[in-house]
Amino acid sequence: MGWSLTDVHDLTGRVAVVTGASSGLGLETTKALAGAGAHVVMAARDPARTTEAQERVRAAHPTASTEFVDMDLASLASIETAAGKIRATHPRIDILVNNAGVMATPPRRTADGFEMQFGVNHLGHWALTAHLMPTLLDGGRVVSVTSFARLNARPLDPDDPHLEKGYDPWRAYGQSK
Repeated sequence: MGWSLTDVHDLTGRVAVVTGASSGLGLETTKALAGAGAHVVMAARDPARTTEAQERVRAAHPTASTEFVDMDLASLASIETAAGKIRATHPRIDILVNNAGVMATPPRRTADGFEMQFGVNHLGHWALTAHLMPTLLDGGRVVSVTSFARLNARPLDPDDPHLEKGYDPWRAYGQSK
């Protein structure tokens, strides 16, 4: 007895926001939610890939309702702008899926100076959730996608959150999850 897409109940009239909705799990999540009747805000950083993803969603579900909001989780300014656009259009959000992420990247920094994986996978989603909180307070649900890599991670070292004392891409990924 397993769970399948047929177990998703009717989401007509609901609004969902999915980060990283242009590919992978984000795209599949978008298809499932839109297929169940939700209006899905596809928050992603690449307009061309997201337009292509919207076409794939509509090919699977011709009546799907989606919209694109440009957002780069590696920039707190981009997150704030995107959240403002979402809040202006959708005073209530029923589902927020924090899915987008980067994995095992070479050492890099976000626009705000955070280690890239920690900044995108953890802090970026935290900031987005905080900005959208007023729209979620009336029964909204937040789902944060993680990874089994979190099981291999050590606790965050508050004296070295950006792993400057010895960067390892997989350690950074596990820590971010």
